[in-house]
Amino acid sequence: MRIYLIAIGQRMPGWVQAGYAEYAARMPAETSLQLIEIPPEKRTRKADLARIAEREAGRLLAATPSGARVVALDARGRMVDTPALAGRLEQWMQDGRDVALWVGGPEGLTDQARAAADWLWSLSPLTFPHPLVRVLVAEQLYRASSIIRNHPYHRA
Repeated sequence: MRIYLIAIGQRMPGWVQAGYAEYAARMPAETSLQLIEIPPEKRTRKADLARIAEREAGRLLAATPSGARVVALDARGRMVDTPALAGRLEQWMQDGRDVALWVGGPEGLTDQARAAADWLWSLSPLTFPHPLVRVLVAEQLYRASSIIRNHPYHRA
């Protein structure tokens, strides 16, 4: 099973690239993590932000591998603790379908994008910068896989 982190935004700071790469490299082969960066739409002072969000949502969908389970990261989603995430990851692994994790742009995801998702996941009631979300998601997926494999990384 492959996990695709499909995110709006490119040219992340070095610390984001290094943090994401560190945890992605630690993932076991059976749950490899791959980043797909979607170029953001240009935003101007008079831009129609709703239309921009629609176009970006379409690009997320277009970048999603056929048949993949879609998980949208969204503030309206369900918060889970790490052991519960490990349980979900284990279910996904047993299902065998690839997983596409969507991270929207500055305006977030559209109603249509949320409706297209199989699951809405909220990392926290806090608002995080989009670059940091990449690192948080990669670390939590690695931690969840560590729980599944009884690796000592997760010591709760």
